Amino acid sequence: MLSRRTRRALELGLAALLGGALATFVQRTPTAQAKTEWDNPYFPFQQLGRVLAWVENEYVDPVERRRLLEGAIKGMVAELDPHSSYLPPEDYGIFQADTEGHFGGIGVEVDFGDEYITIIAPIEGSPAALAGIKPGDRILAIDNQAVHGKGAADLVRSMRGEPGTKVLLTVRRKGQDTLLYFRLTRQVINVSSVASTSLSSGVGYLRIKTFQTGTHAELLEHVKKLRDAAGGRLAGVVLDMRNNPGGLVNEATAIADEFLSSGVIFTTRRRGKIIDDLRADELGALRRGPVVVLVNEYSASAAELVAGALQDNKRGPIVGAPTFGKGSVQTIVDLPGGAGLRLTTLRYYTPSGRPIQAQGVKPDVLVGGASAALGYGVLKEGNLEGHLPAVEGALSPITTPPEPPAGSREKGNAEDTYLGMAREVPRDPEQGSDEALKIGYRIVTGTYGKSRAKPAQPANP
Repeated sequence: MLSRRTRRALELGLAALLGGALATFVQRTPTAQAKTEWDNPYFPFQQLGRVLAWVENEYVDPVERRRLLEGAIKGMVAELDPHSSYLPPEDYGIFQADTEGHFGGIGVEVDFGDEYITIIAPIEGSPAALAGIKPGDRILAIDNQAVHGKGAADLVRSMRGEPGTKVLLTVRRKGQDTLLYFRLTRQVINVSSVASTSLSSGVGYLRIKTFQTGTHAELLEHVKKLRDAAGGRLAGVVLDMRNNPGGLVNEATAIADEFLSSGVIFTTRRRGKIIDDLRADELGALRRGPVVVLVNEYSASAAELVAGALQDNKRGPIVGAPTFGKGSVQTIVDLPGGAGLRLTTLRYYTPSGRPIQAQGVKPDVLVGGASAALGYGVLKEGNLEGHLPAVEGALSPITTPPEPPAGSREKGNAEDTYLGMAREVPRDPEQGSDEALKIGYRIVTGTYGKSRAKPAQPANP
C-alpha cells in the first residue's frame, strides 16, 4: 500500500505530465504556419479574442471584462518604453492635475526613495503645514494602511482626494520615541513651480521645480521682483533646476527663449527625420548678463532641454552632476471614457545635435549631486529596462548605477538639506552649505577660481 506522501508525489507528477502534454498539444503550431498567421493583419485581434474567451470562461474566478481589456491595453503600451503608458480615468485625472498645478490634497512635497514617504517640505498654507508637519518627517501609514511596498502612483492617490474629505497620516519624527498622528482635511492645493531669492551683489536666484501650465508666466513675475529688489538691473542669474523632473515642453521652450537672443533651442526627430527646429527670438527678458545653471541626477526631460540649450549656445556654464538622460517627448492623447494615452513620439536633441536620451547633459563644472547625498548611485534613464537608445537603431544596454566616491555621503542636518540642495537659500551663498550654489554664485560674480585665502601678514623684522 502506498503511503500518503508517495501517493501525493505520484499525483503531482501525473498532473505535471498531463499539464505538459496538454500545453504541448494546444500550443503546437508549425513555425512557417505561425509566421503566415501573424502576417494576417486580423490575426492579432482574433488571438486576443480567443485568449479573452478562455479567461472569461475558464479562469478559476470570474473576471470583469473591462479589467482584462484595460490590462491588455496597458501591457501593449508599456511594452514600448518606460515613459509610454495607458492611463485609466482615475490615473489620467491625477496626471492632468499635476501638469495644471492644482489638485485636492494635503499639500506636501515628498520623496518616495525608500520604504517610507519622506516629507521634503509642506507647501505654505496647506493642511500639512498648518497641522505642523515638518521636513524630514516620515509617513509610515495612510488611513492605517502601511505605505511600505506600494508604488508611488498608489500612494499619491491615497493622499489626494476630493476637497473636504479627511485622511489620517501616521508619522515618525526624528528624535521622538512615539508616533505622531495627523488627521488632515484635504483642500485644493495650488503648487507654485518657481521660487526666487535675491542674493547679495545684485544676483538673482531662480529655482524651477517643474514645468507645468503657467511656469513661464511665473518666472517672469519672479524676474520682475528680483529686478526691483536689485534696483532695476540684475548682476546675474543662478538658474537652479536640480531635482526638476521635467514637465511641459512648451513651457520649457518659452523659458529657454527668455535666456537667449538667437540660435536653436532644440530639435525634435522621429524615425530619422527632423520634425521641428525651435529657435529663439531676440526679445528674451534674461538674454543679457551672466547666467549659471545648476543641475543634478534628478534633473530630467524638459529641464535637460533648457540646460542643453543654454550650454550649447554658450549662454552660461552648467554646474552640478550629469542629468537623468530622458531625451524623449510624450504626446498626451485624450481617449473616450476619461482615459488618456501618454505616447513617446519624438527624441529631442540639443542645438549642436547631441542626443540627451540615455546620456543626459554633462556639466561644465562637476559637483557632487544626489548620488553623493544619498550614499549610493541614483537610478537614471540608462538603468531603466526597455529604455530608448540615444539614436534610432542603436542598442540600449542597461547600466548599473555607479557607486559614489567613498566618504561622499552628505553631511549636516537632513532638515537643512535635501539631495545636496539647501532647503533655505541664504542671501550670501558663501555662508551656506550648498556647494553647487556657492560655485554658481562665484561664477556669476566673477570670483570663481580666485584665491579666497586671507592675505599673508608681513613678517616681523
